[in-house]
Amino acid sequence: MADPNRAKLASTWHAGERAMQHRAGVDDALAGLDVRLFRNNLSAVQQAFYARLSYAVIGSVDRSGDVWATMIEGRPGFLAAHGAFALDVTSERDTADPADEGLEGGEAVGMLGIDLSMRRRLRLNGHIERESHGVFRLAIEQSFGNCPKYIQARDASFPSSKAEWPPAFAEQLPALDEPARALIASGDTFFVASYVDREGGERQVDVSHRGGLPGFMRVEANGVITVPEFPGNTFYNTLGNFLLNPRAGLWCADFRTGDVLQMTGDVLLGSHGTASFAEAEQFWQFVPRRIVRRRSALRQRWMLFEDGWSPDSLDMGTWEAT
Repeated sequence: MADPNRAKLASTWHAGERAMQHRAGVDDALAGLDVRLFRNNLSAVQQAFYARLSYAVIGSVDRSGDVWATMIEGRPGFLAAHGAFALDVTSERDTADPADEGLEGGEAVGMLGIDLSMRRRLRLNGHIERESHGVFRLAIEQSFGNCPKYIQARDASFPSSKAEWPPAFAEQLPALDEPARALIASGDTFFVASYVDREGGERQVDVSHRGGLPGFMRVEANGVITVPEFPGNTFYNTLGNFLLNPRAGLWCADFRTGDVLQMTGDVLLGSHGTASFAEAEQFWQFVPRRIVRRRSALRQRWMLFEDGWSPDSLDMGTWEAT
């Protein structure tokens, strides 16, 4: 096992991020922030944050170069810091999950530690060191926090016994059917995975949260999904990846039933079809190429708090015809 203290630090914005920041006119304001922001370790507070989680989101890349997002779950403690420079993950592999192919030893992955109930999130990326079928170590190459914007507050709980966990079956869809369209159109949360091969040849995989009021994801008649980008931290991590590598993996779920929709496909950056969202800074469209539905894939169930809507989401408008 490699020494986690030797994990390389990816300490600067890559070319795509810098280009998007320049387009937005924020490059001067962000100059030098990356060197101060990015770290390859977890503070004691961050280690404790991961130890409390019962779920996290992962982005991975399969052998064909397609990127997928998935959620892993476990009792608190299934994510455990191995010193300050690595995170041990205890999670049984699921070959029905299309993201599993990219979870072999040596593969680059992104992770989002997120607590929806507290609206806290911490992003990691690095490489896997596979210990066994059910355990891997993530050697951290980049770690940084994200703001709480657009996170709908939910509480998660496991069923009382493992016997209540029905098996999840993967269904390959040739196109978005009506239930899949309804799941997307009613969603207020999704996760998006993306990746680039950096200037030095190292692969960097990111996975990020997107949120809004139900309907903020627009499914066009031809099955293309249109996504508005609301004002955020101006880092442009995901959009910067898209600029260099226009591929994405989307993860959507019905948090009440545990049904999951995973898609991988191509991105049209700046496109927004036949409608506009007044408060959006920009748009992108996602063209699914592979679609997998996994019913009851989530072991936990989530309940939206009575006042769970993000104030930032409530400030956004709705789609407007153009």
